[in-house]
Amino acid sequence: MADPGRPVTGYPVSTSINGYSTNPPPVGVSYPYGAPPPAGGYYSYQNYSLNSQYDPFQARRRVLLRRVFALAIGGVLIFGTVTFIMWVIFRPQLPEFQVDSFAISNFTLGNTSLVSFASTIRLTAMNPNKKLRLDYDDIQAALCYESSTLSQTNVAPFSQENRNATSLTTNFAASESSVDGSAINRIKSDRLSDGNVNFNLRMVSAVSFSSRTWRTRTRLVRVVCLNLIVGLPNNVSYGTLTAGPKPCRVGI
Repeated sequence: MADPGRPVTGYPVSTSINGYSTNPPPVGVSYPYGAPPPAGGYYSYQNYSLNSQYDPFQARRRVLLRRVFALAIGGVLIFGTVTFIMWVIFRPQLPEFQVDSFAISNFTLGNTSLVSFASTIRLTAMNPNKKLRLDYDDIQAALCYESSTLSQTNVAPFSQENRNATSLTTNFAASESSVDGSAINRIKSDRLSDGNVNFNLRMVSAVSFSSRTWRTRTRLVRVVCLNLIVGLPNNVSYGTLTAGPKPCRVGI
């Protein structure tokens, strides 16, 4: 019968305590984990070059540039905000024009491309703005047949208070002025067919909008008055506008 106090042979003697081995790893065996711990601990710090030095001039220059840039942006934002507020308050509107009368006299056509006449056009300019004054300067006007210019003139500068209407008179004259030959032929054809000639009036003016506290930049305003039909039958040198007042188109 086997002695119960005798140790069983064939099994190694356990050298662990609570599941952990008490024996050191054998010499020459690598670290039991995937990678050895870092030599300097868990954190490493970047080494800066000892040659880099602080330049106070460059630092002040960068600060100055930032301040200038911030001031420029702030100025643009303030200017835009003020302009928008002024536009909302005043709401500038373009002027309105209409032709009241048109008379032409001594109208003659040469055999080739010459034209002679004298004409007077009366207009009304209206300022629809409630709070803005309009100042007109450098006003140029042209009397045309289709796209051909027959005569040009300048109109005296004038000003308009808010909600004001102003009467204007433009005088045109031509003495054997040279015009495109095809335009002359079409005018002759119109006079022979129904005795009516369709003229156009074109005007350009520098207009500024202003109030007591605000003034906008000067804008170039264009006025186009189309279909100014004048009765000019053949062998008649005088004619007037066949219809009533004609509104004009106004744009920038």
